[in-house]
Parts: sequence; structure tokens; C-alpha cells
Amino acid sequence: MPLETPRPHYRQLADQLKRAIDSGEYPPGSLLPPEPEIAASYGVSRATVNNAVAVLRAEGLVRVLRGRGTMVRQIPPIHRNAVARYATAAREHEGARGAFDSEIRAMGLTPRSDTSVERVTPPADIARALGLPEGEANVIRRMRHMYADDVPVQIAPSYIPADIAEGTPLAEVDSGPGGIISRFAEIGHAQVRITESVRVRAATDEERAFLQLEDAQSVIEILHTGWTARGRAVEIVVHTLPASGWVLDYEWPVS
Repeated sequence: MPLETPRPHYRQLADQLKRAIDSGEYPPGSLLPPEPEIAASYGVSRATVNNAVAVLRAEGLVRVLRGRGTMVRQIPPIHRNAVARYATAAREHEGARGAFDSEIRAMGLTPRSDTSVERVTPPADIARALGLPEGEANVIRRMRHMYADDVPVQIAPSYIPADIAEGTPLAEVDSGPGGIISRFAEIGHAQVRITESVRVRAATDEERAFLQLEDAQSVIEILHTGWTARGRAVEIVVHTLPASGWVLDYEWPVS
């Protein structure tokens, strides 16, 4: 289809390629045609194709595989409902190991979390938020690298005071049905309130490598804190998500 409007040709081409991806002409995990073929189909130069593909890469719609070509993203954006995901029924649905496990299965995808658990010295701001002395190895960190259909989609370390977690299921790799929020309740530290702070920032080199991000792509960081009825912060999670791969949904009643 020829490009006609006054907008830059590469922007027009990027829009048309997006529509082709959305319509299923180029399904998830497929390769786009080679640049010469796209250039011939749309009557543009290869430079225009290259610039259009750069737009798609920056938006996370495609990524370049060296020696193979340009691949369409493998999974659709993941919707994260910040309120509903923590309901017991959602977290424990059909034996799910927590909110992430449940929401990924609901999409028809297979979740996986590579989890390591160890006692560590937390960053100073985490220690302060948990009301702990700084510079001491006083938390259990549950480090999770998380996947959907083997696509890396999240990094999420959880920090729990060692006086609560050590010697309990909170310090085990398998969090059990409902995830660790259910385990907190079982050992007498039920979380009754959750607060989250959200920001968008540049990815670190480590995050970019694991999440397979282009240089121009940002991440969403969600600082999650779980509180008991006595007002104690008992868990802090730092969720790091590729901004192009997630949609944050919010819903609450209005009084």
C-alpha cells in the first residue's frame, strides 16, 4: 500500500506495520519480511523501512534477532490489576502460587518464576521502610526472575524481616498456593493493607539484558509494601516490568 499523507514516510510505514501486527498478518513470534521486500511492497526506501522498524523496536513490538531477522513480540501485553490481583480467590485460584501465577494462567500462558532465597543486607531505603537497622543482614530476600511462556517479563525481589521469615515457609523457594501473602497470614502476620508507588525509569544494564530490552525502552518500577493490622511493614517488593509489555489497571469504589 503506497504512502501518501504529509507525515514522515517512516512514521506512516510504522503505523501500517503495527496494524498488520495487530490484525494477525504477522502473528506473535513470527518474522517480518526482509527489509527489501517491505520496501518494495510499500514503495519506500530501505532507509525508511529501517527507521520504521526502529520505531517498532522502541515500542517493544518487535526485536531484532541477529542472523534471523526481526521478530514480532511473542506474547500480548500483560494486564496487572493492582487491586483485584491480591484477593485471596485470585491468588489461590486453581492452586496458583500467587497473583502473578494466576494472572498469567488466566491469559492462557504458562508462568514460571526462577526463585532464590537468602539472608542479605538490604538497600538502605528498604531497611528504613521496614523499620530495620541499616547495614545489617537482617532480611530474607526472595529474588524472582519471572517468565510467561518462557518470555522474561519481570524481576521482583521481595524483602522480608528475618525475624518474621526465617525458619518459616516464607524462606522456602516454593511459596505454596496463594503465594507468600497466604503464608504471612498462616504465621500470624496477615497483610491487611497494601501500598504501591509507581514510576517509569531507564533500565539498568542487568534489567535490559534479562528483559531483552532495546536501549530506548523504559521499565516500570512498582514499589510494593504489605502492612499488618498493627501498622508494621512486613514485606517490600520491587517489581521491575518492561513498560512496553504491561498495562497497569486500577479500579476502586467511589464513596
